[in-house]
Amino acid sequence: MDHRSIAAEDFRHTGYVVDGHVATITLNRPEIRNALNYRAYDELESAFRLVSADKDVRCVIVTGADPAFCSGDDVREIMSEEANRARANRSDAATPRPTPAAMAALACDCPVIAAVNGAAVGWGMELALFADIRIASEKAKFAELFIKRGLVSDVGGFHRLPDIVGPAMAAQLLFTGDVIDAQEALRIGLVSEVVRHDALLPQARVLAARIAANPPLALRAMKAGLRQARGLDAEATGTWAIKTIYRLMQTEDHKEGVASFLERRPPVFKGR
Repeated sequence: MDHRSIAAEDFRHTGYVVDGHVATITLNRPEIRNALNYRAYDELESAFRLVSADKDVRCVIVTGADPAFCSGDDVREIMSEEANRARANRSDAATPRPTPAAMAALACDCPVIAAVNGAAVGWGMELALFADIRIASEKAKFAELFIKRGLVSDVGGFHRLPDIVGPAMAAQLLFTGDVIDAQEALRIGLVSEVVRHDALLPQARVLAARIAANPPLALRAMKAGLRQARGLDAEATGTWAIKTIYRLMQTEDHKEGVASFLERRPPVFKGR
């Protein structure tokens, strides 16, 4: 999909709000359960890039307008015969590349919390997988539905799901396309918490605020470390960690963390 950079004020299908140091991205096509068309994909990519570029943002919540988190692709716009013919004629059809919105979500420099308020199926489950932490409403449902459409999953199903729930359970979810509820998602480790529907966003905001209270340079470095560790062995990861620790020890935030501990007062971190 060709990416068109879209400013937040021009979003049609996505809400983007920054409150303090927390950004909230809300998929907003509730009439079709937040299904994604090409414009929505572009807006989602732009939103994650805005988060990474804004040094004041320390954590991001991604959610959907009720009643769903995201029901995947807008089938009529993206999977119809007419859409398939148009896609075959695109100039980039011969050189496929990863979904830009997926890459922007995975590359986001800030911790990402998915507040899953309803159905997260197809690419909606992929989006939840791109988050670092998933909290589910009691109404949440998850499914890697791609096999039901004669397709394979996007990068989330292959790159993230096995690490989260284990290879065998990931294979089962991918091969069957089964729908699981919030309690089953909790049992297999897909989500870390299940809460009442009306408590979901407040709970996500409390967690985001706890994360955002920490020094922003270290937060982004911690996120980078988790990303690095997926592709490195223990020795290479340890080398990266020590190099990063030495760098962070020169920052004002580190000095403030030490001083506030010794002086028994709340720290004030400035991202320097």
